[in-house]
Amino acid sequence: QVRLVESGGGLVQAGGSLRLSCAASGRTFSTYRMAWFRQAPGQEREFVATIYWSEGSAVYTDSVKGRFTISRPASKSVYLEMDTLRPEDTAVYYCAASRDTTVVIKAGQYDYWGQGTQVTVSS
Repeated sequence: QVRLVESGGGLVQAGGSLRLSCAASGRTFSTYRMAWFRQAPGQEREFVATIYWSEGSAVYTDSVKGRFTISRPASKSVYLEMDTLRPEDTAVYYCAASRDTTVVIKAGQYDYWGQGTQVTVSS
């Protein structure tokens, strides 16, 4: 069992930065692939980034490449550093964990989810 709790969301102007955190609990956390998804009002949940362990293993959706960085230091936390934010990045951001350690980007392939944190980018 893995429990995930996100924090760090908020309101920021376009061009600004935010750092999201995901605190995980559970003895087997280290064996899970981790990811961030987001969901804007009226839209489906969208893949943002995923990492297994090293930053070299990170995979991003095209719209955030070069602006967002997912990291997973040797602790029970996963981070999403978001720079040069745009109004279209506005969404609820969710942390997720998957038992599948291969690269998976579909929401249905993730087993555990946090409650989400709101990110709002004003123009």
